[in-house]
Amino acid sequence: MAVEKYLAIASLGLFIMFSAEIVTFYTFLVSPKIEVEPEPQILMYISIGVAPAMIIAGTVFILSKRYGSRSVGSIIVAGGAALLIGMFYANMLIPKIDKNYLVFAVIVVPQLFMAVSIPVMATGAFLFRTKKRPIKEYF
Repeated sequence: MAVEKYLAIASLGLFIMFSAEIVTFYTFLVSPKIEVEPEPQILMYISIGVAPAMIIAGTVFILSKRYGSRSVGSIIVAGGAALLIGMFYANMLIPKIDKNYLVFAVIVVPQLFMAVSIPVMATGAFLFRTKKRPIKEYF
């Protein structure tokens, strides 16, 4: 496998990890057992999960955009879809969250990253276009 595929798989894993962290945290906020401040937790999840995932997906896109790659593009599309599905589910959990924990970050993060997942899937879909690599002749 080329480096692009490994990086795309890492990006997919980070997108899935971020979605799982947010869904788990929102499920906890429905009936919290201990006091917690949601904003720092969400910012930590963003900096650990989705920010590196988007940077890696952008790096994969730059590495692969010249000739395209169906497998790499499908992995990036899958990462965007995982992010979209996870954030959609987290958005459905918002009305159930305890009113004391409904701060700006809790309300905005799922909607923001649902919007971010669409360009991620678009960049992955752009990589579906494959071109024949030119034959290099050395003299």
